[in-house]
Amino acid sequence: MSNNYLKAPVLSEKMPRGIPYIIGNEAAERFSFYGMKGILVIFMTQYLFLLPGSGTEAMSRPAAMENYHLFTTAVYFFPIMGALLADIVLGKYLTIMLLSVVYCAGHGVLAMMGSTAWLEMSPGIVLAIGLVLISVGSGGIKPCVSAHVGDQFGSKNSALLEKVFGWFYFSINTGAFLSTMLTPWLLNWYGPHWAFGVPGVLMALATIAFWMGRKVFVHIPAGGMGWFRETFSGVGLNAISKLAIIFIFIAVFWALFDQTGSSWVLQAEDLNRNWLGMHWLSSQIQAVNPIMILLYIPIFQFAVYPLINKVWKLTPIRKISIGLFVMVGGFAMVGVVQGWIDAGERPSIGWQVLAYAILTASEVMVSITGLEFAYTQAPKKMKSVIMALFLMSVSLGNLFTAGVNHFIVVPDGLADAKSLVAKWGVEEADTEVTQATHDKRKQSAVEHGMVYAASENGFELLIRGWEKSIGEDDIRVGYAPDLS
Repeated sequence: MSNNYLKAPVLSEKMPRGIPYIIGNEAAERFSFYGMKGILVIFMTQYLFLLPGSGTEAMSRPAAMENYHLFTTAVYFFPIMGALLADIVLGKYLTIMLLSVVYCAGHGVLAMMGSTAWLEMSPGIVLAIGLVLISVGSGGIKPCVSAHVGDQFGSKNSALLEKVFGWFYFSINTGAFLSTMLTPWLLNWYGPHWAFGVPGVLMALATIAFWMGRKVFVHIPAGGMGWFRETFSGVGLNAISKLAIIFIFIAVFWALFDQTGSSWVLQAEDLNRNWLGMHWLSSQIQAVNPIMILLYIPIFQFAVYPLINKVWKLTPIRKISIGLFVMVGGFAMVGVVQGWIDAGERPSIGWQVLAYAILTASEVMVSITGLEFAYTQAPKKMKSVIMALFLMSVSLGNLFTAGVNHFIVVPDGLADAKSLVAKWGVEEADTEVTQATHDKRKQSAVEHGMVYAASENGFELLIRGWEKSIGEDDIRVGYAPDLS
């Protein structure tokens, strides 16, 4: 790294010069990630077997959902690797650049599936290679980018940090909306090469944008093993232990929420998708979530939270608990819709949009609150590590869901699924799982069990247990970036 690079923030009240490059990088990177991720399940069930060398049978829905959630598990596991690599060895800038190149390579591999360059390999193997590379790249840079933003600010302009994180929310959700609308259309009309290639081009642009800002960025050197020993001292481990129970319940939330990219997409295949004067592709329905996020954040901040606070003191933990309750309504709605489908009806996609509206409200209360809470409670030198551990809760939730779908695929999956749900301590699990006579009902039983575990048992544990051990004076409030 050049010695001419800034090693500390410039003392100025103005916005740091490197911020536009970071925001541009984030918008393009999120476009690439959500565009690719949004079409994965449809690609695996409807397109993969059509590529040369794939065989003749399409991938089953449960197998596709299992692979989707295993991929998501990997994406949110690798942030811990990126955080340690940045803080101990390379520093944030070099870590982001290196892993962005890996990220681009993964997109390139997906775009070339089925082409002559891969005739020696089945498209399924190529898909796995591409997803592993994207997992390492996307996951590894997640905790580094937000921490790199914080590095750009000094004492005189730190008040602008909240505004920048607001831009982060906007760029992430704008990129997610545009890509989720565009890539399903590309897949439908031009095939997988274009559908995976365009997100790859956007990731390449994201990498170039970040590289262009190198001379105006503040480059904080890596701390080496001394940083590691200091970070994981008694104070650091105490901070992790206090946040661990929150991360467990957030893992349950993500085990359910991330099914919007798998089982909800497949349910949309069976719905009447003519809505608001247009025909929606099943993968495009996910685009309503980022738009709702942008609408809900100010509504909750300036209306919902103040209203609740008038009758019940609203702490971060109570926001999360309410969000877990709200989540029940979203899954109840898709359960009703699935019942109509099983009865031979073809309900409107508008019913699933209503479920999204409920689930997005839950996301605002659980995910955003949990992220901000974890960020503000973390010691200054542990921001990257705590953010990586927060993201690992997403990984654990998706690992559970992948396991459930694996049990659906294997012949004795019913008994195994019953055993797993029982571990959540849910009384209703036995009745629901024993009634599961086919794939959809087995999936539904496990989902309902997890919802009950998160809302009924979780509410009491979070409120009575956690708040007794953590005094109100110890709870700091603040603002943190969206890392999703």
